[in-house]
Amino acid sequence: MADETQKIEAQVVAPAAAAVPAEEPRASERRPARGRTDQRGGDRGGRGRGDRRGGPRDAARSEFAQKLIGIRRVARVMAGGRRFNFSAAIVIGDKKGRVGVGLGKAADTQLAIEKATRAARKAMISVTLTKNRSIPQDVSAKYCASEVIIRPSAGRGLVAGSSVRTVLELAGVTDVTGKLLSRSHNQVNNARAAVEALRQISK
Repeated sequence: MADETQKIEAQVVAPAAAAVPAEEPRASERRPARGRTDQRGGDRGGRGRGDRRGGPRDAARSEFAQKLIGIRRVARVMAGGRRFNFSAAIVIGDKKGRVGVGLGKAADTQLAIEKATRAARKAMISVTLTKNRSIPQDVSAKYCASEVIIRPSAGRGLVAGSSVRTVLELAGVTDVTGKLLSRSHNQVNNARAAVEALRQISK
């Protein structure tokens, strides 16, 4: 009788033990997938996105220096109230003879600056410089109410004011004297007048 009872218990216990799944390894003991790291970040390797810094676009952007010469908020009265937009003006240049001025408008300041940068890149000019990084002749131009004259001046460095100095600095021009002949205090118009003057000796 005892032998039959042991046989029945062995038959019942064996299938139950086989049905129990094996214990899964702990999270700390699991091996990470090849080419990936934990959730804290890092290089995932493989064909993942990885780190995009240092790409060709960043290299193209880094070759130009830029300076914000004006930003203002514009309010427009609508049926539901006022709607605000931002206008940004930027001068960019590589300090090797290339310079441009751009204006961008958007509902966000960062977006307006990006638009101004793209506009400045499209409107860039290449200025013909002498061996001393000066200009070969006197140039003058008028844009709206702004009028500027730029003359070569050996040994004096860069003598200019307002946004005309910013344009000449980012263009890499030295040993010149810039003079505003108008009373306009509009930074954008002054910068564009300087660009128009340099366009006369552009390549």
